[in-house]
Amino acid sequence: MRTAPLALPPNVYALDAPPGSPAPPLDGSRRASVAIIGGGIVGLTTALHLAEAGVDTVVIEQGEPGWGASGNNGGQLNPGLKFDPDVVERVWGPDLGRRMVDFAYDTTNRTFALIERLGVACEAQRGGTLRAARSAGAVGGVAETARQCAARGMPVSLLDRDQTAEATGTPAYHGALFDPRGGHVNPLAYVRGLAKAAVAAGATVHGHTTARALRRRSGGGWSVETPTGTIEAERILIATNGFTDDLWPDLRRTVVPVFSAIAASEPLGAERLHGLLPRRPAVYESGRITVYYRIDAHGRLLMGGRGPMRPIGTPEPLAYLTDYAAKLWPQLSGLRWTHGWNSRLAMTKDHWPHVHEPAPDALAYLGCNGRGVALGTAIAEQLARRLIAGTAFTPDLPIVKPKVIPFHAFWPLGVWTAVQHGRIMDRLGL
Repeated sequence: MRTAPLALPPNVYALDAPPGSPAPPLDGSRRASVAIIGGGIVGLTTALHLAEAGVDTVVIEQGEPGWGASGNNGGQLNPGLKFDPDVVERVWGPDLGRRMVDFAYDTTNRTFALIERLGVACEAQRGGTLRAARSAGAVGGVAETARQCAARGMPVSLLDRDQTAEATGTPAYHGALFDPRGGHVNPLAYVRGLAKAAVAAGATVHGHTTARALRRRSGGGWSVETPTGTIEAERILIATNGFTDDLWPDLRRTVVPVFSAIAASEPLGAERLHGLLPRRPAVYESGRITVYYRIDAHGRLLMGGRGPMRPIGTPEPLAYLTDYAAKLWPQLSGLRWTHGWNSRLAMTKDHWPHVHEPAPDALAYLGCNGRGVALGTAIAEQLARRLIAGTAFTPDLPIVKPKVIPFHAFWPLGVWTAVQHGRIMDRLGL
């Protein structure tokens, strides 16, 4: 039975992104070496690398490629993980921990290199990343991160208050860490470019095709059942992140889906743009409830942060973001906001990205924790290598056992409470 196609959220990216390549629904049954469930950044980039290695690969996506958070996020490419390098190495040990640090802080380099190699037209801009300290108390944490990165030879710098004001166009911040390796893209254009490249390399991509059931075949491998056909594959990858369901038992309960929202303004024009993020960095604040923003290739201001825990399609529910923009830059008072949208991300309880291998011929990757563009792009190459080589290849992120989050059914209340508490603490500078 066919259902109505899932509509792309009303993001501003669709105004500028090239049209998506054809991705017709699965029609009938077929065989493949690898079946990938989820047509976002991770699923499509993994398919690209598999196809380039000569592996017969099929991707299925319940909407169009980029329908989920991969095509609706803030477009920021930020190096690193949530935790500082010292913490990563202390938790995971000197060998794996060092590899994780080296990998995580190289993800933006790998992403920009892939964009260049494929010739993806996605408004890629490498203006660096600014982690801005909202309060005097936050400067110490930002400075410590900068110290640890510099001690490992990374090209970061710590900006004082005046330098941060010059870089952002607002005196609101007490300092910032600048990493020149960061930047931003039009994420919908990026995902569509990945889909086009994967198909050109030999992969098959089916949009508007939902995986309804996953069964182990008696002779080995898997059957992925959809409303319009079945895929029989030797190996599988589940890359559904914030839209993870019960396809694999209990996997949904290992992450908490949260809505991240973005408001986009009209193009600012030269007068309003003067002095505002002059080098076009991607900015994210150091608070508990992160606000992030950038200027896109068309002069629009994009403000992002935690939003209502329901789909939205206009900027009105995001007044807390648009009002905040006017506080940062009073010259933007009265600015017209044309778009507002959101999508679901996946957060893990421990805030680490999770690679699972629940069976020798099955992988799952989820829990990007808000760093999905660069991190998802980079880990996809390693997921592909694991699917090809098995245990002969060890990725630079740990393969961990899935752990169900207690009281998972109450996640909406828990997220709402955490967001409200975090905003209060951020306003108090604590």
